[in-house]
Amino acid sequence: MARASDSLAAPRVSPPDLPPQLEPAHASRGADLLAARLDLAGTVDLAHSSLEQCTIAADADAVDLVGATLIDVEMTDARIASLRLRDANLRRVRITGGRLGTLDLSGARIDELDLRGVRIDYLNLGGAKATDVEIADSGIRTLDMPQSELTRIRFADTRTDEVDPRGLRATHVDLRGLDAGAFLDTNSLRGTTLSSFQVQQLASVLATGVGIHVLD
Repeated sequence: MARASDSLAAPRVSPPDLPPQLEPAHASRGADLLAARLDLAGTVDLAHSSLEQCTIAADADAVDLVGATLIDVEMTDARIASLRLRDANLRRVRITGGRLGTLDLSGARIDELDLRGVRIDYLNLGGAKATDVEIADSGIRTLDMPQSELTRIRFADTRTDEVDPRGLRATHVDLRGLDAGAFLDTNSLRGTTLSSFQVQQLASVLATGVGIHVLD
């Protein structure tokens, strides 16, 4: 019989396909941007916009991308207090470096997302449907993913204080590289892959979840 790790599928994440030349563009609600370079500051409304083959630099209080479509988009070393991507559609998006207060991906539809070297206070994946996501070398204070559907997700060298996985539906979700201070509901980790060390740390909580009393 094959071990779980043998059948664990890795995420299929490729870099954004960006053109050699990008033109500076102005951000506006409902914008339709192609091969553009955005430099964002203050409070930015890009809700329901379409961004394709774009790069984003930002030192902003709030960036609203609710309901937007992002295809082949790269964000590097951004500092944003609130980045809202609720109900957005993402395909081949890479966020590298920087600091995000809130990254709201609740209800988003995600196909190939790479988060690398990012510091995030609050990452919300509640109700998201995500396929092929890599999160590496990052620090996340609170990670919420209730009622989400995650397929081929992998964490590497990433630390979080607290994870809320309630109602999670997981397929090929690799949590071995996630150093989590606490899981709010270990019963919802069904379908994920953990290391033996992580299971040892969670043993008493897992036992309680299935009705086992542990006494020394």
